[in-house]
Amino acid sequence: MIILQDLLVGLKAIADEKRLKLVNLLLKQDYCVGALAKELEISKSAVSQHLKVLRESELVIGEKRGYWVHYSVQEDKLIELADGLKGLITESKSQSTGCCHHSD
Repeated sequence: MIILQDLLVGLKAIADEKRLKLVNLLLKQDYCVGALAKELEISKSAVSQHLKVLRESELVIGEKRGYWVHYSVQEDKLIELADGLKGLITESKSQSTGCCHHSD
């Protein structure tokens, strides 16, 4: 059975256009806040707020390297999210009895 709350947390995290763009960038390579801000043309504080949501959903992790924290996507968590959606569809179809009864 799919745990809907876990699915909701992940989906809410990527439901924002900027956060989805962040995830897309981070799938290509690791970035620090400043580089992400430049790529997305938003402030560093806005990037930090978006990263906070993504970190809380465990989709993104940060690793301190010298003075900077470099962020990357936890691909396994993203795959779990996709699998959760697939499972939800499969589970719903297997439990469906239809909404209408037809008499022939």
